[in-house]
Amino acid sequence: MLTSTLPVRDVAEFATDVRESLTKPGQRELPSKYLYDEVGSALFETICVLPEYGLTRADARLLEKYAAKIVGRLPSPIQVAELGSGSGKKTRWILEALSRRQMTYYYPIEISPSALEACAKELGQIDLVGIVGYEQPYLEGLRAVAQGRGPQDYLLVLFLGSTIGNFDREAGDAFLREMRAILRQGDALLLGTDLEKSVDLQLQAYDDPAGVTAAFNLNLLARINRELGADFDLGSFRHEAQWNATERRIEMHLRSTRR
Repeated sequence: MLTSTLPVRDVAEFATDVRESLTKPGQRELPSKYLYDEVGSALFETICVLPEYGLTRADARLLEKYAAKIVGRLPSPIQVAELGSGSGKKTRWILEALSRRQMTYYYPIEISPSALEACAKELGQIDLVGIVGYEQPYLEGLRAVAQGRGPQDYLLVLFLGSTIGNFDREAGDAFLREMRAILRQGDALLLGTDLEKSVDLQLQAYDDPAGVTAAFNLNLLARINRELGADFDLGSFRHEAQWNATERRIEMHLRSTRR
């Protein structure tokens, strides 16, 4: 049986965010970071290998092809922090390229402990790479990494997978400004974003025929049931992927089939 493993402080924050999100007027929203518990992280890894969802594979292809050129433009010594590392598979190319010139410290920043475990397993055997995971929100973890480095150490921040698209435009701008305030002269950001595709192609990616993305989305309600003692009937909700023409983005919705 799955039970909550969150510290009391995090459970309280989760409960507060859920209450505020679900009692607001109009369109209710839940923070996307809560999608990634142990079950959600496993489902997302499955999404990444679905034929309809090509983002992760595109990231990996680009990094494999250009890692040496990217690393060649970076100062030395440099440490690597990754926001939302997941299993870290595509990060291997950057770390292997860096390890050929220096001892490299890699700091995956994740709110999912299972993702951090998978990341350490995936990348822990690369020579001259040390891994220290931070189970924290993005900016909180990045501040900790930045404050803990030496005075001569530069920092490369990885923010891949078009995760910036999880933010509204205004929130995304604010997030990038906060990130910039943490960094110092000579640091670098490698940002992965997707180009706009046809609407039909994007809808297939976020509403796959196998129903994995639907399970990923519905798991957030299941998580609220598990960890906060809620009583959502998952059978009464339907997963929907929608194209927002005004914001030019795909949105994931859960629509109740009854009042």
